[in-house]
Amino acid sequence: MDEANPTESTISTDLEPNLAAFVALIDRLSGFDDSLDAEWVDGFLTALVAGPRVYLPSEWLPAVFGDAFDRAFGDPADLEAAMGTLMARWNDIASALNPEVLVADTEHLHLSPLMSEYDEDARAKAVADGGLDPMDVADQLQTGVLWAAGFMDGVDAFRADWRPPRKDREAAEWLADALVQVAAVQASQADLKEHMARVDPGGQLTRDDLIDEALFTVQDLRLFWIEHGHKPPPRRAAVEPGRNEPCHCGSGRTYKLCHGAAA
Repeated sequence: MDEANPTESTISTDLEPNLAAFVALIDRLSGFDDSLDAEWVDGFLTALVAGPRVYLPSEWLPAVFGDAFDRAFGDPADLEAAMGTLMARWNDIASALNPEVLVADTEHLHLSPLMSEYDEDARAKAVADGGLDPMDVADQLQTGVLWAAGFMDGVDAFRADWRPPRKDREAAEWLADALVQVAAVQASQADLKEHMARVDPGGQLTRDDLIDEALFTVQDLRLFWIEHGHKPPPRRAAVEPGRNEPCHCGSGRTYKLCHGAAA
């Protein structure tokens, strides 16, 4: 994660319990790594849930937190509570991206991302307090920027899994376009202007529309990987010898009197 935490509390405190606990957990972890932000982590986890395969915590914890998680939670009970909080948020995201739900209702957004909201006062304060360049603030303090950055970092962390389906040009092109749609939310004002000129020449799309399109795309990505996910090679069952043939273990006895008897 490259972005510094631009503000301490632009996320509403009126959150449901799982999400409030998640935000508090990431705030605690930011004491060990000040680049960590709850919105960024939420985007990263969403990429994993929507992605090509199931990811175990042992894979994604270091990708998300580096060594901050291990340093923060040395006590077993504390570690268990922290993992419970993370998995509760993971399960909420997974529930929103449940393929059966998405297939049954393609017209609505089921995903509820954690996104900060900024106004001109917040941006002006960030410039005054941090001595930041107004153009940098205009790029960073936009709703959805950190979340989309987290999502794309989640994709990059497991980029090998996100390779397009082999010999399926149409699917590969769709996947590339989908990732552009999500990445556009974190684009600089200059790049965003160029993107909007391509996708919305009439200039009618608002930032809220851009975010909604990205979230619908994430829901579509979940279904895309259900269809195109990388499947493990089929396992071949070992062929057992005949009852009167020598046992495969090399004992010299017939199969029926050796391993076949146990079977």
